[in-house]
Amino acid sequence: MQPTPDFSAPKLAKSLLRRRREGALATLMEDGGAPYCSLVNLASHPDGSPLLLISRLAIHTRNVLADPRVSLMLDERAAGDPLEGARIMLLGTAVPASPEQLPLWRRRYLAAHPAAEGYIDFTDFSLFKIETSGLHLVAGFGRILDLAPDRYLTDLRGADALLEAEASAVAHINADHPATMNLYATQLLGAAEADWRCTGIDPEGLDLQCERSTLRLEFPDRVETPVALRDMLKRMADIARKTE
Repeated sequence: MQPTPDFSAPKLAKSLLRRRREGALATLMEDGGAPYCSLVNLASHPDGSPLLLISRLAIHTRNVLADPRVSLMLDERAAGDPLEGARIMLLGTAVPASPEQLPLWRRRYLAAHPAAEGYIDFTDFSLFKIETSGLHLVAGFGRILDLAPDRYLTDLRGADALLEAEASAVAHINADHPATMNLYATQLLGAAEADWRCTGIDPEGLDLQCERSTLRLEFPDRVETPVALRDMLKRMADIARKTE
């Protein structure tokens, strides 16, 4: 990949954080501090931070409870040489959900991983959020750089009304507008026709998923209220229909 004028490191980092559903989690062994790496499933917080559901029976969870410092590797899983695909390494701290945070984190995780419904409430499982301190992006020749959190996380200030309405909006969209989700996927994002469903909404966009495939629909303008969301979704649908 060669540098191009339209390359946006923050945009690529945000896309990977929203779309990836698994990653390599690096922790420090509680006995001696040796590095330990494991594969984990992921979802995303409305601000883009990774959410993990991990069991206290796992070594990585015991490591996190002893020392919350972690790093997380996400990659594009591009065809061909994996080193030619974009990847990010996130630095941060794994923080458990508080009682107030749990409903949101739980809902967002289950939207991305519906099968986790069968064990998410087991007493040994807990939800964690990686609160990031920085990110290292590798996206090809001339595309290696570090980003501060404000470059790749979504600012949620002023969007309380949207976040409060997200659960009902997602449920309504999936129940009443599946054809529109498919329209977004095929006409705006170049995906094949499938049973696309909405898994999350935030001020900057909408997340779509069909089984393990994921898409990110970015809004051309920031959305902070349910009324603005309704207008934006109609606007995007009108644009999609014009491309048919």
